[in-house]
Amino acid sequence: MTSPVVLAQLAPAVEAVRLSLHVLAASIWVGGQVTLAGLVPTARQLGPDAPRRVGRAFARLSWPAYVVLLATGIWNVAAVSKGQGTAWQVVLGVKIAVVLVAGLAAGLHGRARTPVAVSVWGSVAGVTSLAALVMGVFLAG
Repeated sequence: MTSPVVLAQLAPAVEAVRLSLHVLAASIWVGGQVTLAGLVPTARQLGPDAPRRVGRAFARLSWPAYVVLLATGIWNVAAVSKGQGTAWQVVLGVKIAVVLVAGLAAGLHGRARTPVAVSVWGSVAGVTSLAALVMGVFLAG
């Protein structure tokens, strides 16, 4: 059994791993969406199916990143929520809702078949993902 002293010594390393995984996953999920949005006009020039193929390739990276974000987000809350004030808790609640909307919108974007639906759900996914990122910065304080 590990002693409390050893656990206390490992705590900074565990925290660094937790935060690094969360930031890496956010970089892929949010940064990838921003990057992909900038690449769509060029992808369209490569052929009518190119944007969809590029989107599917991105999904193979982004959905695992989203799962890591959810897992490390829960880990983050468990690690730092004790003793936080009401304002922090409200922001956390809103962030959780926004993260779930981002995932739902991204899923609907991937299933959309009309140009309008693709645009609407892609925009909702992008805006809510960026909003969740900003709220994460607020929560980190």
